[in-house]
Amino acid sequence: MRRRTVLGALFLSPALAYAASAAHRIWVVSNGWHSGIVLASADVPESVIPEVADFPHARFFEFGWGDAEFYPAREAGAWLALRAAFPGPAVMHVAGLSDHLARIWPNVTILPFAVNAEALRHLLVFLRNSFERAGAGRAVVKARGIYPFSLFYPATGRFHLFNTCNSWTAQALTAMGIGASLGGVNTAEDLVSRIRPFAIAE
Repeated sequence: MRRRTVLGALFLSPALAYAASAAHRIWVVSNGWHSGIVLASADVPESVIPEVADFPHARFFEFGWGDAEFYPAREAGAWLALRAAFPGPAVMHVAGLSDHLARIWPNVTILPFAVNAEALRHLLVFLRNSFERAGAGRAVVKARGIYPFSLFYPATGRFHLFNTCNSWTAQALTAMGIGASLGGVNTAEDLVSRIRPFAIAE
């Protein structure tokens, strides 16, 4: 029930959008080349992002954005990597995690952030608008995901060399109000170095 009603409790607050005392947690994950954003399932209402209904038992959701051909490819060769450098359609990748992300991905960089209700609201709007629903109530599954517990969906925006998955993560964090200067981010290394000072201990 909380997932469906949490937006009703969101309010505009004069408090900082990111502070250790804020009520909500979000995480940025990076494997060194790709980055994504993780939220607790209780903070992602189906009424805002209906695609999460495809993962009814998830405790956390990871959202990522990338090239529509390169990202879902099981064996992405040099040709797909080269093609991804030029403007093309994008996909959203959603993973429904059954456990805390640190236990599922022990070898990736995980940066936690504390955010208030206003910041969460802006982040959810950004995520909602990243799905291409073609006028329908929800996006249609495009392909199986990278993991057994993930799926790909059509996305808005155009992927290219200067608008990457890490650029998308930076835009999401900027919409949330993290406060870091994230203009021009393209690589995971650059993203992580800029946002690490804003992360909290967990």
